[in-house]
Amino acid sequence: MGTTAREEMSRFWEKNSRSNRPVSPHVSIYKWSLPMAMSITHRGTGVALSLGVSLFSLGALLLPEHFPHYLAQVRALSLGPTLIFLAKFSLAAPFSYHTWNGIRHLV
Repeated sequence: MGTTAREEMSRFWEKNSRSNRPVSPHVSIYKWSLPMAMSITHRGTGVALSLGVSLFSLGALLLPEHFPHYLAQVRALSLGPTLIFLAKFSLAAPFSYHTWNGIRHLV
């Protein structure tokens, strides 16, 4: 006859207690490396880009005016060239990183 789940669990914990194994590895015990950081950043940029495209698409569907109207409103703000450069860079940098890191991963 088979053992119960309680007996199996009890044997498992007794075996781990005797061998002094950790319950579960945690991020704090790993030494950080460049590939690990690049992987985490790649996932983060992927999530951010997906969220950005989704919000832009949702806005395009739900907002009452067409895109040229909102573009004219942004131009009417008369933002300085530095701020425009920073906005463009904040859009292009994650896209570029995610694309090149994905190509590096595939190669």
